[in-house]
Amino acid sequence: MNSSGTVSWPAETEPHERLWLAFPTGGYTLGETDADAHEARRMWADVAAAAADFEPVTVVVDPSQVEVASTYLRDDIETVVAPLDDAWMRDMGPTWVRADSGGLNAVDWVFNGWGAPAWATWGKDSLIAQTVAATAGTPVMTSLLVNEGGAIHGDGQGTVLVTETVQLDKGRNPYATKARVEAELARTLGARKVIWLPRGLTRDYEEFGTRGHVDMVATIPSPGTLLLHAQPDSRHPDHLVMRELKEFLEEQTDASGRRFEIVELPAPSVLTDDEGPVDYNYVNHVVVNGGVIACAFGDAEADDRAAGILADAYPGRRVVSLDARPLFARGGGIHCITQQQPATR
Repeated sequence: MNSSGTVSWPAETEPHERLWLAFPTGGYTLGETDADAHEARRMWADVAAAAADFEPVTVVVDPSQVEVASTYLRDDIETVVAPLDDAWMRDMGPTWVRADSGGLNAVDWVFNGWGAPAWATWGKDSLIAQTVAATAGTPVMTSLLVNEGGAIHGDGQGTVLVTETVQLDKGRNPYATKARVEAELARTLGARKVIWLPRGLTRDYEEFGTRGHVDMVATIPSPGTLLLHAQPDSRHPDHLVMRELKEFLEEQTDASGRRFEIVELPAPSVLTDDEGPVDYNYVNHVVVNGGVIACAFGDAEADDRAAGILADAYPGRRVVSLDARPLFARGGGIHCITQQQPATR
């Protein structure tokens, strides 16, 4: 599959202009009690603050949350006021790509709340990519593909990871085929090789899941290397899921024809919560200028081991780990609530 060569999707490790988030607004993210709301706001604010130690951060804030957001967000964090349904910027925000001229375009995917589930609202969030792009001063490249930023991952050299149960989901793209999706990813991202993971983590197929986001499973810290979630405990259903995904990925090649060097990130020891098998993973981190904001889960041994693996995978970057359990209780991780804006050349 060949792209037109008009755009390329920068790797997340390339220099950033800034990092974008959205402040929690309502619904299940804020929860039912004041304590729940405080936990959510504190979590999002902590991620913003950790990232702001490395690069500029902008947070989109719903008009109803401006006053409360000012009590949580650090003074050096910029804000933009716009209506929001939720707070998952990776999925509703734009995906920036670089044009041949060196300037940026912002890809605006169709967002329908992760496949139009009955519990979700997305009318406001579906407009956020346009708002963010306009604020950033970048032209918009419109796509008719229902897609989310957490459902794609690239190496900056034309390799793109996706999941069959997301882009081909009948709630998202009922008439899609792999060929049509690949053609659109070539047009919008400059994809030269699309690797279709057969599925995602078990928890992601529950009521509030995304049905297989790749950013809970794998990430590419450098071309040719793959960081892969691993569940070493055979009592967890993802033990088998990840074994099969590893076997699948061992047979794949990237856009340059290389087989991946696979580095496993073992899960923490906890297996379940009140809802069933957890999807705790260390893959869902965000790379920032000079650093990595990583997930931790209150398991000192596993958290330290993961931080060490990430430090080796991203040489020269400082790893900062935050307890991400409040995020995962709400359906995602640190990568899910952030979106990087690449620096212009």
